[in-house]
Amino acid sequence: MVDVQTVSIAIASASVVAGIIYYSLQIRQQTKTRQTDLVIRLYTAFGDKEMRQAWEKITTRECRDFSAYQNEFGLSDLNEVGWFFEGVGVLLRRKLIDIAVVDDLFSSPIKISWEKMKPVAEGERKQFGRPQIWEWWEYLYNEMQRREHQLTKGT
Repeated sequence: MVDVQTVSIAIASASVVAGIIYYSLQIRQQTKTRQTDLVIRLYTAFGDKEMRQAWEKITTRECRDFSAYQNEFGLSDLNEVGWFFEGVGVLLRRKLIDIAVVDDLFSSPIKISWEKMKPVAEGERKQFGRPQIWEWWEYLYNEMQRREHQLTKGT
């Protein structure tokens, strides 16, 4: 015969386990909600009129040299776009944002802008002796290229 004490211990244990499972599910959902909020904020920031204009400018200008680019166009548009993608790159590197979401929302803008600005970025690195300049933007581009390669290889 099972006594009352054994049954109450089993019920208490089951309640603790159920509470832990519920709490872990809540934490997981909260994390997804925060990541979604972050992505929406990023997407909204990228869709801002000034950001879109800066992106369009840097991707349509013809210039292969940092000094010439700086003299002819200044750095404000480059910095606006670069700082945005630097931030996304850091978030991706630290696994605070999912690469699939970044790919869905920003793959073309990342690819187009980095390929256009890479020579300018490399010149800026050389001029200032700072290889870290735009490193996370480049990292972001490389990760997107890696993902694209994996997706096309898998199909």
